[in-house]
Amino acid sequence: MSVQEKIEELKKRRAKAEEGGGEARIKAQHEKGKLTARERINILLDKGSFVELDPFVEHRCYDFGMEKQKYPGEGVVTGYGTIDGRLVYVYAQDFTVLGGSLGEYHAKKITKVMDMAMKMGAPLIGLNDSGGARIQEGVDALSGYGQIFYRNTLASGVIPQISVIMGPSAGGAVYSPALTDFIFMVDKTSQMFITGPQVIKAVTGEEVTPEELGGSITHNRVSGVAHFRGPNDEEVLKMVRKLLSYLPSNNLEDPPRYETGDDPNRTSERLMEIVPDNPNKPYDMKELIREIVDRGEIFESQEMYAENIITAFARLNGRTIGIVANQPRVLAGVLDINASDKAARFIRFCDAFNIPILSIVDVPGFLPGTNQEYGGIIRHGAKMLYAYSEATVPKVTLIVRKAYGGAYLAMCSKDLGADIVFAWPTAEIAVMGPEGAANIVFKNEINEAENPAEVREQKIKEYRENFANPYRAAARGYVDDVIIPSETRPRLISAFEMLRSKRETRPAKKHGNIPL
Repeated sequence: MSVQEKIEELKKRRAKAEEGGGEARIKAQHEKGKLTARERINILLDKGSFVELDPFVEHRCYDFGMEKQKYPGEGVVTGYGTIDGRLVYVYAQDFTVLGGSLGEYHAKKITKVMDMAMKMGAPLIGLNDSGGARIQEGVDALSGYGQIFYRNTLASGVIPQISVIMGPSAGGAVYSPALTDFIFMVDKTSQMFITGPQVIKAVTGEEVTPEELGGSITHNRVSGVAHFRGPNDEEVLKMVRKLLSYLPSNNLEDPPRYETGDDPNRTSERLMEIVPDNPNKPYDMKELIREIVDRGEIFESQEMYAENIITAFARLNGRTIGIVANQPRVLAGVLDINASDKAARFIRFCDAFNIPILSIVDVPGFLPGTNQEYGGIIRHGAKMLYAYSEATVPKVTLIVRKAYGGAYLAMCSKDLGADIVFAWPTAEIAVMGPEGAANIVFKNEINEAENPAEVREQKIKEYRENFANPYRAAARGYVDDVIIPSETRPRLISAFEMLRSKRETRPAKKHGNIPL
Protein backbone atom coordinates (compact mmCIF):
# COMPACT_ATOMS: atom_id res chain seq x y z
CA MET A 1 0.00 0.00 0.00
CA SER A 2 1.44 3.35 -1.05
CA VAL A 3 1.81 6.34 1.25
CA GLN A 4 -1.04 8.07 -0.55
CA GLU A 5 -3.29 5.05 -0.03
CA LYS A 6 -2.39 5.01 3.66
CA ILE A 7 -3.27 8.70 3.91
CA GLU A 8 -6.62 7.99 2.24
CA GLU A 9 -7.19 5.19 4.76
CA LEU A 10 -6.44 7.65 7.60
CA LYS A 11 -8.91 10.17 6.15
CA LYS A 12 -11.63 7.49 5.95
CA ARG A 13 -11.05 6.46 9.54
CA ARG A 14 -11.10 10.07 10.72
CA ALA A 15 -14.32 10.75 8.80
CA LYS A 16 -15.85 7.65 10.42
CA ALA A 17 -14.86 8.95 13.88
CA GLU A 18 -16.24 12.40 13.10
CA GLU A 19 -19.66 11.14 12.02
CA GLY A 20 -20.29 9.81 15.57
CA GLY A 21 -23.41 7.65 15.71
CA GLY A 22 -24.34 8.41 12.10
CA GLU A 23 -26.70 10.71 10.25
CA ALA A 24 -29.96 9.39 11.74
CA ARG A 25 -28.78 9.80 15.32
CA ILE A 26 -27.35 13.26 14.64
CA LYS A 27 -30.73 14.24 13.19
CA ALA A 28 -32.47 12.90 16.31
CA GLN A 29 -30.09 14.95 18.48
CA HIS A 30 -30.93 18.11 16.52
CA GLU A 31 -34.67 17.40 16.74
CA LYS A 32 -34.38 17.45 20.54
CA GLY A 33 -32.94 20.98 20.29
CA LYS A 34 -29.43 19.72 21.09
CA LEU A 35 -26.17 20.21 19.21
CA THR A 36 -23.66 17.41 18.67
CA ALA A 37 -20.49 17.09 20.74
CA ARG A 38 -18.32 18.54 17.96
CA GLU A 39 -20.71 21.41 17.23
CA ARG A 40 -20.60 22.32 20.91
CA ILE A 41 -16.81 22.31 21.02
CA ASN A 42 -16.64 24.53 17.94
CA ILE A 43 -18.89 27.13 19.62
CA LEU A 44 -17.06 26.94 22.96
CA LEU A 45 -13.49 27.30 21.68
CA ASP A 46 -11.79 29.95 19.56
CA LYS A 47 -12.38 29.25 15.87
CA GLY A 48 -10.02 26.62 14.49
CA SER A 49 -8.19 26.10 17.80
CA PHE A 50 -9.49 22.64 18.74
CA VAL A 51 -6.98 19.79 18.63
CA GLU A 52 -8.56 16.37 19.14
CA LEU A 53 -6.93 13.56 21.08
CA ASP A 54 -7.70 9.82 20.88
CA PRO A 55 -10.20 9.90 17.98
CA PHE A 56 -9.55 6.21 17.22
CA VAL A 57 -9.97 4.74 20.72
CA GLU A 58 -12.44 1.81 20.94
CA HIS A 59 -13.83 -0.24 23.82
CA ARG A 60 -12.68 -3.79 24.51
CA CYS A 61 -15.97 -5.23 25.80
CA TYR A 62 -17.26 -8.48 24.31
CA ASP A 63 -20.24 -9.12 26.57
CA PHE A 64 -23.89 -8.70 25.56
CA GLY A 65 -23.02 -8.40 21.86
CA MET A 66 -20.85 -5.32 22.41
CA GLU A 67 -18.21 -6.67 20.00
CA LYS A 68 -20.64 -5.78 17.17
CA GLN A 69 -21.05 -2.19 18.41
CA LYS A 70 -17.73 -0.50 17.81
CA TYR A 71 -17.49 3.23 17.26
CA PRO A 72 -14.13 5.03 16.99
CA GLY A 73 -13.91 7.70 19.68
CA GLU A 74 -15.87 5.72 22.30
CA GLY A 75 -18.72 8.20 22.65
CA VAL A 76 -16.67 11.16 23.88
CA VAL A 77 -14.68 13.82 22.02
CA THR A 78 -11.61 15.03 23.94
CA GLY A 79 -8.80 17.48 23.32
CA TYR A 80 -7.56 21.00 23.86
CA GLY A 81 -7.89 24.45 22.35
CA THR A 82 -8.13 28.08 23.37
CA ILE A 83 -10.73 30.49 24.74
CA ASP A 84 -9.76 34.15 24.21
CA GLY A 85 -6.32 32.82 23.29
CA ARG A 86 -5.86 30.93 26.59
CA LEU A 87 -5.30 27.16 26.74
CA VAL A 88 -8.20 24.98 27.97
CA TYR A 89 -8.90 21.26 27.95
CA VAL A 90 -12.32 19.93 27.03
CA TYR A 91 -14.30 16.73 26.78
CA ALA A 92 -17.74 16.46 25.19
CA GLN A 93 -19.85 13.33 25.55
CA ASP A 94 -21.45 12.24 22.29
CA PHE A 95 -25.05 11.16 22.87
CA THR A 96 -25.26 9.82 19.28
CA VAL A 97 -22.82 7.03 20.21
CA LEU A 98 -24.32 4.48 22.59
CA GLY A 99 -26.24 7.31 24.31
CA GLY A 100 -22.95 8.88 25.43
CA SER A 101 -22.70 6.08 28.00
CA LEU A 102 -19.49 5.85 30.02
CA GLY A 103 -17.39 2.73 29.67
CA GLU A 104 -13.79 1.88 30.54
CA TYR A 105 -12.14 3.61 27.56
CA HIS A 106 -14.62 6.48 27.45
CA ALA A 107 -13.43 7.21 31.01
CA LYS A 108 -9.75 6.76 30.07
CA LYS A 109 -10.09 9.45 27.41
CA ILE A 110 -11.57 11.84 29.96
CA THR A 111 -8.95 11.10 32.65
CA LYS A 112 -6.17 11.64 30.10
CA VAL A 113 -7.25 15.24 29.41
CA MET A 114 -7.82 15.78 33.15
CA ASP A 115 -4.21 14.74 33.82
CA MET A 116 -2.95 16.98 31.02
CA ALA A 117 -4.96 19.97 32.31
CA MET A 118 -3.34 19.53 35.73
CA LYS A 119 0.18 19.26 34.28
CA MET A 120 -0.27 22.32 32.10
CA GLY A 121 -2.24 24.34 34.65
CA ALA A 122 -5.20 24.97 32.37
CA PRO A 123 -8.99 24.99 33.00
CA LEU A 124 -10.99 21.82 32.33
CA ILE A 125 -14.46 22.00 30.79
CA GLY A 126 -16.73 18.96 30.63
CA LEU A 127 -19.75 18.94 28.31
CA ASN A 128 -22.00 16.26 29.79
CA ASP A 129 -24.64 14.47 27.72
CA SER A 130 -24.80 10.85 28.75
CA GLY A 131 -27.16 8.00 29.58
CA GLY A 132 -24.85 7.10 32.49
CA ALA A 133 -22.70 4.05 33.15
CA ARG A 134 -22.51 1.54 30.28
CA ILE A 135 -24.26 -1.42 31.88
CA GLN A 136 -22.62 -3.94 29.54
CA GLU A 137 -19.20 -3.01 30.94
CA GLY A 138 -20.26 -3.45 34.56
CA VAL A 139 -17.63 -2.72 37.19
CA ASP A 140 -15.19 -1.37 34.58
CA ALA A 141 -17.63 1.48 33.94
CA LEU A 142 -18.01 2.14 37.66
CA SER A 143 -14.22 2.16 38.00
CA GLY A 144 -14.12 4.79 35.25
CA TYR A 145 -16.40 7.07 37.24
CA GLY A 146 -14.30 6.55 40.37
CA GLN A 147 -11.13 7.55 38.53
CA ILE A 148 -12.81 10.74 37.29
CA PHE A 149 -14.12 11.64 40.79
CA TYR A 150 -10.63 11.11 42.25
CA ARG A 151 -9.08 13.48 39.71
CA ASN A 152 -11.84 16.07 40.19
CA THR A 153 -10.89 16.15 43.86
CA LEU A 154 -7.13 16.41 43.23
CA ALA A 155 -7.72 19.22 40.72
CA SER A 156 -10.01 21.15 43.09
CA GLY A 157 -8.42 24.50 43.95
CA VAL A 158 -5.62 23.91 41.42
CA ILE A 159 -7.38 24.53 38.09
CA PRO A 160 -10.89 25.83 37.41
CA GLN A 161 -13.24 22.94 36.62
CA ILE A 162 -16.48 23.70 34.81
CA SER A 163 -19.30 21.25 34.06
CA VAL A 164 -21.92 21.95 31.42
CA ILE A 165 -25.00 19.69 31.61
CA MET A 166 -26.37 19.47 28.06
CA GLY A 167 -28.56 16.39 28.27
CA PRO A 168 -29.32 13.71 30.86
CA SER A 169 -26.96 13.20 33.79
CA ALA A 170 -28.13 10.48 36.13
CA GLY A 171 -26.85 8.21 38.87
CA GLY A 172 -23.08 8.26 39.38
CA ALA A 173 -22.71 10.64 36.44
CA VAL A 174 -23.92 13.60 38.54
CA TYR A 175 -21.09 13.38 41.05
CA SER A 176 -18.30 14.53 38.77
CA PRO A 177 -20.17 17.80 38.03
CA ALA A 178 -20.95 18.15 41.75
CA LEU A 179 -17.21 17.96 42.52
CA THR A 180 -16.35 20.72 40.03
CA ASP A 181 -16.41 24.47 40.65
CA PHE A 182 -19.37 25.53 38.52
CA ILE A 183 -22.32 23.77 36.86
CA PHE A 184 -24.15 25.21 33.85
CA MET A 185 -27.49 23.78 32.69
CA VAL A 186 -29.54 24.16 29.51
CA ASP A 187 -33.28 24.83 29.85
CA LYS A 188 -35.60 21.94 28.93
CA THR A 189 -32.86 19.63 27.54
CA SER A 190 -30.68 18.99 30.62
CA GLN A 191 -31.53 17.06 33.78
CA MET A 192 -29.57 15.86 36.80
CA PHE A 193 -30.73 13.31 39.36
CA ILE A 194 -29.37 10.42 41.41
CA THR A 195 -32.46 8.25 40.87
CA GLY A 196 -34.84 8.78 37.96
CA PRO A 197 -38.64 9.22 38.02
CA GLN A 198 -39.34 5.50 37.44
CA VAL A 199 -37.20 4.39 40.40
CA ILE A 200 -38.75 7.06 42.64
CA LYS A 201 -42.24 5.89 41.67
CA ALA A 202 -41.37 2.26 42.34
CA VAL A 203 -39.77 2.96 45.73
CA THR A 204 -41.80 5.85 47.19
CA GLY A 205 -44.90 6.02 45.01
CA GLU A 206 -44.17 9.67 44.09
CA GLU A 207 -44.88 10.71 40.52
CA VAL A 208 -42.61 13.37 39.07
CA THR A 209 -41.44 14.33 35.58
CA PRO A 210 -37.71 14.35 34.71
CA GLU A 211 -37.88 18.16 34.30
CA GLU A 212 -39.55 18.69 37.69
CA LEU A 213 -37.13 16.30 39.35
CA GLY A 214 -33.87 17.53 37.91
CA GLY A 215 -34.35 20.29 35.32
CA SER A 216 -32.44 23.55 35.13
CA ILE A 217 -35.00 25.53 37.16
CA THR A 218 -35.05 22.88 39.90
CA HIS A 219 -31.27 22.92 40.35
CA ASN A 220 -30.80 26.66 39.89
CA ARG A 221 -33.65 27.76 42.16
CA VAL A 222 -34.55 24.94 44.57
CA SER A 223 -31.55 22.68 45.25
CA GLY A 224 -28.68 25.09 44.54
CA VAL A 225 -26.77 22.29 42.79
CA ALA A 226 -26.30 24.36 39.61
CA HIS A 227 -24.88 27.87 39.28
CA PHE A 228 -25.98 29.06 35.83
CA ARG A 229 -28.66 28.30 33.24
CA GLY A 230 -29.32 29.37 29.68
CA PRO A 231 -32.00 28.93 27.00
CA ASN A 232 -30.04 26.73 24.56
CA ASP A 233 -26.68 25.07 23.92
CA GLU A 234 -25.18 28.06 22.11
CA GLU A 235 -26.06 30.66 24.76
CA VAL A 236 -24.83 28.46 27.60
CA LEU A 237 -21.48 27.87 25.89
CA LYS A 238 -21.07 31.65 25.42
CA MET A 239 -21.72 32.04 29.17
CA VAL A 240 -18.90 29.56 29.88
CA ARG A 241 -16.54 31.69 27.80
CA LYS A 242 -17.63 34.77 29.77
CA LEU A 243 -17.07 33.09 33.14
CA LEU A 244 -13.54 32.08 32.13
CA SER A 245 -12.71 35.71 31.32
CA TYR A 246 -12.95 36.43 35.06
CA LEU A 247 -10.80 33.46 36.15
CA PRO A 248 -7.08 32.66 36.16
CA SER A 249 -5.90 29.51 34.38
CA ASN A 250 -4.68 28.00 37.66
CA ASN A 251 -4.04 28.73 41.33
CA LEU A 252 -0.55 30.12 40.72
CA GLU A 253 -1.77 32.89 38.41
CA ASP A 254 -3.82 36.04 38.81
CA PRO A 255 -6.98 36.54 36.73
CA PRO A 256 -6.42 38.37 33.42
CA ARG A 257 -6.75 42.14 33.43
CA TYR A 258 -8.93 43.87 30.84
CA GLU A 259 -9.06 47.49 29.73
CA THR A 260 -12.68 48.35 30.48
CA GLY A 261 -12.46 52.05 29.65
CA ASP A 262 -14.18 52.97 32.94
CA ASP A 263 -12.45 55.79 34.83
CA PRO A 264 -11.10 54.50 38.17
CA ASN A 265 -11.76 57.94 39.67
CA ARG A 266 -15.39 58.02 38.55
CA THR A 267 -17.76 59.13 41.30
CA SER A 268 -21.51 58.49 41.41
CA GLU A 269 -24.09 60.83 42.90
CA ARG A 270 -26.68 58.07 42.25
CA LEU A 271 -25.20 56.12 45.17
CA MET A 272 -26.51 58.81 47.51
CA GLU A 273 -30.08 57.95 46.48
CA ILE A 274 -30.16 54.14 46.34
CA VAL A 275 -30.25 53.39 50.10
CA PRO A 276 -33.54 54.76 51.53
CA ASP A 277 -33.60 57.05 54.59
CA ASN A 278 -36.03 54.63 56.27
CA PRO A 279 -33.77 51.82 57.62
CA ASN A 280 -36.59 49.27 57.22
CA LYS A 281 -37.27 50.00 53.55
CA PRO A 282 -35.88 47.53 50.99
CA TYR A 283 -33.87 48.40 47.88
CA ASP A 284 -32.02 46.47 45.17
CA MET A 285 -28.37 45.90 46.15
CA LYS A 286 -27.54 45.08 42.51
CA GLU A 287 -28.24 48.70 41.58
CA LEU A 288 -25.66 49.78 44.13
CA ILE A 289 -23.10 47.25 42.88
CA ARG A 290 -23.56 48.29 39.24
CA GLU A 291 -22.83 51.93 40.14
CA ILE A 292 -19.47 50.89 41.62
CA VAL A 293 -18.02 48.24 39.27
CA ASP A 294 -16.50 48.69 35.81
CA ARG A 295 -19.13 49.45 33.17
CA GLY A 296 -21.86 48.32 35.56
CA GLU A 297 -21.21 44.68 34.58
CA ILE A 298 -21.61 41.79 36.99
CA PHE A 299 -21.60 38.05 36.30
CA GLU A 300 -23.76 36.51 39.00
CA SER A 301 -23.36 32.95 40.29
CA GLN A 302 -26.45 31.11 41.63
CA GLU A 303 -28.63 34.11 40.76
CA MET A 304 -31.89 32.23 41.45
CA TYR A 305 -30.82 30.44 44.64
CA ALA A 306 -30.78 31.99 48.14
CA GLU A 307 -31.49 35.39 46.61
CA ASN A 308 -31.05 37.10 49.99
CA ILE A 309 -27.32 37.02 49.26
CA ILE A 310 -25.58 37.97 46.01
CA THR A 311 -22.43 36.21 44.81
CA ALA A 312 -20.96 37.66 41.63
CA PHE A 313 -17.81 38.37 39.65
CA ALA A 314 -17.10 41.90 38.47
CA ARG A 315 -14.13 44.13 37.69
CA LEU A 316 -12.65 47.16 39.41
CA ASN A 317 -10.06 49.03 37.34
CA GLY A 318 -10.01 46.06 34.95
CA ARG A 319 -9.18 43.49 37.64
CA THR A 320 -11.48 40.64 38.70
CA ILE A 321 -13.09 40.75 42.13
CA GLY A 322 -15.59 38.43 43.79
CA ILE A 323 -18.55 40.18 45.42
CA VAL A 324 -20.56 38.85 48.36
CA ALA A 325 -23.44 41.19 49.20
CA ASN A 326 -26.64 41.07 51.22
CA GLN A 327 -29.82 41.68 49.20
CA PRO A 328 -32.29 43.76 51.32
CA ARG A 329 -34.97 43.18 48.68
CA VAL A 330 -35.24 39.47 49.64
CA LEU A 331 -35.96 38.45 53.26
CA ALA A 332 -34.54 41.87 54.28
CA GLY A 333 -31.08 40.52 53.43
CA VAL A 334 -30.89 38.13 56.41
CA LEU A 335 -28.45 35.23 56.44
CA ASP A 336 -30.03 31.78 56.48
CA ILE A 337 -28.91 28.19 55.83
CA ASN A 338 -28.89 28.41 52.02
CA ALA A 339 -27.35 31.89 51.88
CA SER A 340 -24.55 30.77 54.21
CA ASP A 341 -23.75 27.74 52.06
CA LYS A 342 -23.86 29.77 48.85
CA ALA A 343 -21.58 32.49 50.20
CA ALA A 344 -19.10 30.15 51.88
CA ARG A 345 -18.55 28.12 48.72
CA PHE A 346 -18.09 31.26 46.61
CA ILE A 347 -15.62 32.76 49.12
CA ARG A 348 -13.53 29.58 49.11
CA PHE A 349 -13.47 29.51 45.30
CA CYS A 350 -12.26 33.12 45.17
CA ASP A 351 -9.60 32.42 47.79
CA ALA A 352 -8.36 29.32 45.94
CA PHE A 353 -7.93 31.27 42.68
CA ASN A 354 -6.44 34.57 43.89
CA ILE A 355 -9.60 36.62 43.38
CA PRO A 356 -9.92 39.51 45.88
CA ILE A 357 -13.22 39.64 47.78
CA LEU A 358 -15.47 42.65 48.26
CA SER A 359 -18.17 42.17 50.92
CA ILE A 360 -21.05 44.68 50.86
CA VAL A 361 -22.99 44.60 54.11
CA ASP A 362 -26.61 45.40 54.90
CA VAL A 363 -27.63 42.56 57.19
CA PRO A 364 -30.15 42.65 60.06
CA GLY A 365 -29.09 39.23 61.41
CA PHE A 366 -29.59 35.50 60.94
CA LEU A 367 -33.09 34.27 60.06
CA PRO A 368 -34.90 33.17 63.26
CA GLY A 369 -37.22 30.16 63.49
CA THR A 370 -37.43 26.46 64.29
CA ASN A 371 -36.92 25.48 60.63
CA GLN A 372 -33.55 27.22 60.61
CA GLU A 373 -32.46 25.93 64.01
CA TYR A 374 -33.54 22.34 63.29
CA GLY A 375 -31.89 22.61 59.86
CA GLY A 376 -28.57 23.48 61.48
CA ILE A 377 -28.18 27.23 60.93
CA ILE A 378 -25.42 27.17 63.57
CA ARG A 379 -23.37 24.74 61.48
CA HIS A 380 -24.20 26.37 58.15
CA GLY A 381 -23.58 29.91 59.39
CA ALA A 382 -20.23 28.73 60.76
CA LYS A 383 -19.21 27.87 57.17
CA MET A 384 -19.19 31.58 56.33
CA LEU A 385 -17.14 32.41 59.41
CA TYR A 386 -14.72 29.64 58.48
CA ALA A 387 -14.48 30.60 54.79
CA TYR A 388 -13.77 34.28 55.47
CA SER A 389 -11.28 33.53 58.26
CA GLU A 390 -9.46 30.99 56.09
CA ALA A 391 -9.24 33.29 53.04
CA THR A 392 -5.89 35.04 52.53
CA VAL A 393 -6.76 37.02 49.38
CA PRO A 394 -7.32 40.78 49.75
CA LYS A 395 -10.60 41.32 51.62
CA VAL A 396 -12.38 44.68 51.62
CA THR A 397 -15.69 45.20 53.43
CA LEU A 398 -18.15 48.03 52.77
CA ILE A 399 -20.96 48.55 55.33
CA VAL A 400 -23.77 50.55 53.75
CA ARG A 401 -26.57 50.16 56.30
CA LYS A 402 -27.33 47.46 58.89
CA ALA A 403 -24.58 45.31 60.38
CA TYR A 404 -26.03 43.61 63.43
CA GLY A 405 -24.72 40.94 65.77
CA GLY A 406 -23.20 37.70 64.57
CA ALA A 407 -24.28 38.47 61.00
CA TYR A 408 -22.03 41.58 61.07
CA LEU A 409 -19.12 39.29 61.91
CA ALA A 410 -20.16 36.68 59.33
CA MET A 411 -20.02 39.30 56.55
CA CYS A 412 -16.25 39.68 57.03
CA SER A 413 -15.70 42.09 59.86
CA LYS A 414 -12.22 43.30 60.83
CA ASP A 415 -12.02 40.42 63.29
CA LEU A 416 -12.43 37.81 60.53
CA GLY A 417 -9.50 39.25 58.63
CA ALA A 418 -10.92 42.10 56.55
CA ASP A 419 -7.92 44.15 55.43
CA ILE A 420 -9.93 47.33 54.98
CA VAL A 421 -13.41 48.13 56.31
CA PHE A 422 -15.25 51.14 54.93
CA ALA A 423 -18.61 52.36 56.19
CA TRP A 424 -21.07 54.85 54.80
CA PRO A 425 -22.50 57.48 57.18
CA THR A 426 -25.78 55.49 56.95
CA ALA A 427 -24.14 52.41 58.53
CA GLU A 428 -25.59 50.99 61.75
CA ILE A 429 -23.08 48.71 63.46
CA ALA A 430 -24.43 47.23 66.69
CA VAL A 431 -25.22 44.02 68.56
CA MET A 432 -28.83 44.31 67.44
CA GLY A 433 -31.32 46.79 65.94
CA PRO A 434 -32.41 49.83 67.98
CA GLU A 435 -35.92 48.45 68.61
CA GLY A 436 -34.70 45.17 70.10
CA ALA A 437 -31.86 46.81 72.01
CA ALA A 438 -34.13 49.43 73.62
CA ASN A 439 -36.57 46.71 74.73
CA ILE A 440 -33.76 44.88 76.54
CA VAL A 441 -31.51 47.68 77.82
CA PHE A 442 -34.34 49.95 78.99
CA LYS A 443 -36.87 47.23 79.85
CA ASN A 444 -37.47 48.36 83.45
CA GLU A 445 -37.67 52.06 82.57
CA ILE A 446 -40.22 51.35 79.84
CA ASN A 447 -42.35 49.05 82.01
CA GLU A 448 -42.40 51.47 84.95
CA ALA A 449 -43.22 54.57 82.88
CA GLU A 450 -46.68 56.18 82.89
CA ASN A 451 -46.64 56.12 79.10
CA PRO A 452 -44.56 53.04 78.12
CA ALA A 453 -45.03 53.51 74.34
CA GLU A 454 -43.75 57.08 74.44
CA VAL A 455 -40.73 56.18 76.59
CA ARG A 456 -39.97 53.22 74.33
CA GLU A 457 -39.94 55.45 71.22
CA GLN A 458 -37.71 57.94 73.00
CA LYS A 459 -35.25 55.21 74.06
CA ILE A 460 -35.18 53.75 70.52
CA LYS A 461 -34.34 57.21 69.16
CA GLU A 462 -31.68 57.67 71.85
CA TYR A 463 -30.10 54.29 71.08
CA ARG A 464 -30.16 54.92 67.33
CA GLU A 465 -28.39 58.29 67.72
CA ASN A 466 -25.76 56.97 70.11
CA PHE A 467 -25.08 53.46 68.81
CA ALA A 468 -26.72 52.85 65.40
CA ASN A 469 -23.99 54.64 63.49
CA PRO A 470 -20.50 53.85 62.19
CA TYR A 471 -18.59 56.11 64.59
CA ARG A 472 -18.50 53.87 67.68
CA ALA A 473 -16.91 51.12 65.54
CA ALA A 474 -14.59 53.64 63.88
CA ALA A 475 -13.50 54.93 67.30
CA ARG A 476 -12.35 51.40 68.16
CA GLY A 477 -10.61 50.83 64.81
CA TYR A 478 -13.12 48.21 63.59
CA VAL A 479 -13.93 50.57 60.71
CA ASP A 480 -10.94 52.06 58.88
CA ASP A 481 -12.83 55.03 57.46
CA VAL A 482 -16.31 56.45 57.04
CA ILE A 483 -16.61 57.51 53.41
CA ILE A 484 -18.93 59.61 51.27
CA PRO A 485 -21.09 57.18 49.23
CA SER A 486 -20.43 58.94 45.90
CA GLU A 487 -16.68 58.33 46.33
CA THR A 488 -17.02 54.58 46.93
CA ARG A 489 -15.61 53.39 43.58
CA PRO A 490 -12.29 55.28 43.73
CA ARG A 491 -11.85 54.39 47.41
CA LEU A 492 -12.40 50.68 46.74
CA ILE A 493 -10.06 50.69 43.74
CA SER A 494 -7.37 52.43 45.79
CA ALA A 495 -7.77 49.84 48.59
CA PHE A 496 -7.55 46.84 46.25
CA GLU A 497 -4.54 48.31 44.41
CA MET A 498 -2.79 48.83 47.75
CA LEU A 499 -3.57 45.22 48.74
CA ARG A 500 -2.21 43.65 45.54
CA SER A 501 1.09 42.75 47.20
CA LYS A 502 -0.62 41.21 50.26
CA ARG A 503 1.11 38.11 51.61
CA GLU A 504 -0.44 36.19 54.47
CA THR A 505 0.10 32.63 55.66
CA ARG A 506 -1.86 30.25 57.84
CA PRO A 507 -0.52 27.64 60.31
CA ALA A 508 0.92 24.56 58.62
CA LYS A 509 -1.60 21.70 58.57
CA LYS A 510 -2.87 18.95 56.31
CA HIS A 511 -6.21 20.76 56.00
CA GLY A 512 -8.79 22.29 58.32
CA ASN A 513 -12.11 20.73 59.22
CA ILE A 514 -14.80 23.07 57.82
CA PRO A 515 -18.20 22.49 59.51
CA LEU A 516 -19.84 20.77 56.52
